[in-house]
Amino acid sequence: MPMAHPHDPGANSSGASQGVRLDIWLWAARFFRTRSLAKQAIENGKIEVDGQRAKASRSVHAGDALKVTRGEEVFEVEVAAISEKRGSAVVAKALYRESETSRLARETRLAELRAARAGYQAPHGKPDKRARKLIRALGDIDAL
Repeated sequence: MPMAHPHDPGANSSGASQGVRLDIWLWAARFFRTRSLAKQAIENGKIEVDGQRAKASRSVHAGDALKVTRGEEVFEVEVAAISEKRGSAVVAKALYRESETSRLARETRLAELRAARAGYQAPHGKPDKRARKLIRALGDIDAL
């Protein structure tokens, strides 16, 4: 029986028995725009596989549990399929299953951040004479 070459595109077609590098899978699943950003996140401890920090070269298999921290968002997902190729968003979404609690927690957190930013309005220009006096007066409160 001939052995498949590791760089052969058809070599990874058997699914769960084969694995793929973690950084490649994160890129293919569209968690990160580039593979180097995925690798950097892994090195900084933003990615956990089955509750442990992982290296970029670690193989990911179907059924592995991942915790992906990306900015303010935290995804808790299970690997549903593996792929070395980056496809459309619909294809990428099929590579993992996000837990319902993770999705709700992430949406709640994003809603809180949006609400916190909703009350703030940036000034339209430089403060006028009256506003500058008020700013100076507020600065002098600490001197009292």
